[in-house]
Amino acid sequence: MTREADASTRVAAKAPALSGAAAGVASVVLGAGIGELIAATVAPSASPFAVIGGTLIDLAPPWAKDAAITLFGTADKLALLIGIAVVLLVLAALVGVLELRRPWYGVVVFAALGAGAALLAMLRPEPVALAWLPSLAAGLIAATALALLTQLARARTVSPPAGDDAGASPDAEPSVPDGPEGGSRMPVATTRRRFLAWTGAAAAAGVLAAIAGTALQAGARTVTAVRQALRLPAPAVAAPAVPAGAQLDLTGMTPVVTPNASFYRIDTALVVPQVDPSDWSLRIHGLVENEVEIGWDELLALPLEESWTTLACVSNPVGGDLIGNAKWLGYPIRRLLERARPTSDADMVLSRSIDGFTASTPLEVLQEEGRNAILAVGMNDEPLPAEHGFPVRMVVPGLYGYVSATKWVTELEVTRFDKATAYWTTRGWSAKGPIKLQSRIDLPRSGQGLSAGDTTIAGVAWQQHVGIAKVEVQVDGGPWREATLASAISDDTWVQWSIPWTAERGAHEIRCRATNTAGELQTEADAWPAPDGATGWQQLNVDVS
Repeated sequence: MTREADASTRVAAKAPALSGAAAGVASVVLGAGIGELIAATVAPSASPFAVIGGTLIDLAPPWAKDAAITLFGTADKLALLIGIAVVLLVLAALVGVLELRRPWYGVVVFAALGAGAALLAMLRPEPVALAWLPSLAAGLIAATALALLTQLARARTVSPPAGDDAGASPDAEPSVPDGPEGGSRMPVATTRRRFLAWTGAAAAAGVLAAIAGTALQAGARTVTAVRQALRLPAPAVAAPAVPAGAQLDLTGMTPVVTPNASFYRIDTALVVPQVDPSDWSLRIHGLVENEVEIGWDELLALPLEESWTTLACVSNPVGGDLIGNAKWLGYPIRRLLERARPTSDADMVLSRSIDGFTASTPLEVLQEEGRNAILAVGMNDEPLPAEHGFPVRMVVPGLYGYVSATKWVTELEVTRFDKATAYWTTRGWSAKGPIKLQSRIDLPRSGQGLSAGDTTIAGVAWQQHVGIAKVEVQVDGGPWREATLASAISDDTWVQWSIPWTAERGAHEIRCRATNTAGELQTEADAWPAPDGATGWQQLNVDVS
């Protein structure tokens, strides 16, 4: 065999596999896109990607969640969706090759995947009546498209019967039978163009359908319009004004009040729940003498209170930014618990979100008179953003969010720690999660070019519901120097600090530590966030030129 003939043989063997892969990818893009479009119109929370992603989040072990947040921060959900898409496309390519080699095998795989995702959709918390439809439709459409595209792919590689082109010019274009009986013939190049055209059209249609589904989101538009038109009542108890001097006048310093758009978001919802306030209600039940149910209008009619509270995620590493401070408007949870009258053996409240997330909060914390644990409806003088729990969420000072800050909350079950477990508790995290004493260096920033001379080291420190008494800074292993604290809004918020520094040329190591109002010094012992929050002193390495 000549070298040219051998190369032609290799290309002929490779082409069908590439065709099958292309057919598989285009079929999945078409099916997934139409599935997302259907979901947007009948069940936004049951889109195929949301169902698969939500299931993966629920099944993920704690170490995987920590790794995702460490690597991607608040972009962890986007990273998960991209990962799902990449895996799905690779799988689709393999299934396309399988279908090309063994007709109907790949079709069955796609249909089974759609049926499996449809079943998962029905097993998700609070499924709507048609939750099964988007994923099932996606699987069946992908299977049908795969069968048709691979039929075209096989046709483009069929050779004409021996001698059929006898006498044809050596330069004539090869042809293939055009139909099951081979009654007429179509040039191979023409068949190739048909395959490429239909494959491209299927992929393009899927992309357009996905874009249309994203644009539609009828439920989201309705809730957004309701939120924008909403005017919250004036508080019966107003929050104190931010004290003069609470915000340090330093370029690049973290704002003492975190804007809503910049507030960190860590939760388990791939698709943000769209809850119409007119449909919202909260039920308090369990170990209580009197079950309580309250609706939106009744909640707004109560004497609402404003308070400042800094929230922090338990996954926040030492020096991390999964923390934010806001002014919240809401009603004290303790008042509603007084109505419900918990029994003497109760010690925990299991809060439940509309998306199925649960958190375990110590009952005594929610009943504490001096703690502003509230059902929040407002954030920084506006209704809660959808991403932060609209219409109602919990805000509890002094506890990490995973045991207290339930968004889209619809249920408070009064129970016991030895009888019920929450979402993250079942995954190995601590059941109670009190905030740990922490401090962070914000200036200078890591990697910032710093010139020799006078500058400022500054940052924030926090231990909500305890308060900060002192922050100290150490440079290059030298003596600890006490920083100047800015004015604190309250013990439930973080506080800024600063200290002057004359920076000399070379590499330097800066560390900080805080002391709380109870006299406790922040521990130096390094610990990962799991199972109940990170500890250690932040160390910042800077180069001064």
